[in-house]
Amino acid sequence: MDTFGNWRKSSYSGSGDGNACLEISDRRTHIAIRDSKAPAHGTLTVPAEAFTPFIESLKTPSAQ
Repeated sequence: MDTFGNWRKSSYSGSGDGNACLEISDRRTHIAIRDSKAPAHGTLTVPAEAFTPFIESLKTPSAQ
């Protein structure tokens, strides 16, 4: 059963179906992330306080 009910897509999803992106649903203590193309395939759930550092790390180019 999906306990996260208010899923939203990024504004970067584009026009049309906008199904080539991730969706998130947030609660006070956790953030759930799922693939908008296959929402029934599962979610990744992270503590809310870890979500912002996670997103920021994706924006930072890795040192190679």
